[in-house]
Amino acid sequence: MLVLDRLTYAHPGQASPYAFSMEAAPGQITAISGPSGSGKSTLLDLVAGFLAPTSGSLTLDGRNLVPLPPEERPVSLLLQSESLFEHLSAERNVGLGLPPGAPDAAGRIAQALAEAGLKDIGRQRASTLSGGQKQRVALARTLLRDRKVLLLDEPFSALDDHTRTVIRALVRELTERHGWITILVSHYRDDVEALASRQYRIVGGKLEMA
Repeated sequence: MLVLDRLTYAHPGQASPYAFSMEAAPGQITAISGPSGSGKSTLLDLVAGFLAPTSGSLTLDGRNLVPLPPEERPVSLLLQSESLFEHLSAERNVGLGLPPGAPDAAGRIAQALAEAGLKDIGRQRASTLSGGQKQRVALARTLLRDRKVLLLDEPFSALDDHTRTVIRALVRELTERHGWITILVSHYRDDVEALASRQYRIVGGKLEMA
């Protein structure tokens, strides 16, 4: 279980600090909604370690994550832009999720691509892939990282309706299969309704059950 307990932060010049309290369970997708500027991205940055809270706690299965830098946290982040190297092949982009010298790298990359529905395009350059295929590559890379928490920051907004439906289904399937703790931030109500097991809304800098 991922638990935020009065996790507090204020940007410079911000009159009233954010104070986030919530729980997110393995195998489920927890959605965070709220208007632009309400603090959704700030919450994700606090979980990922890009921002340091001024007070409060952030724990995963009882382990305190606050002292850990981003690279040591069991957290992956999937954005609207897939953060791929366009000149590299799909399989080489996926392989970036493995540490150098990892055993059986080729086999593990092939397995991750197959699980993400990309069995036959591993050698294609990222620049030749569709938006949906690129998001699948990013998800395959997440599989190899084997991190328990997956943060989704508007990951479907650049996709057409059909592709969004397909990728949403894949995210749900992978979350359930691997027991990820997935947190979704999206402005799209249909994304939230299709995926969320639990919903929160940021109101006045605090989280409320939706």
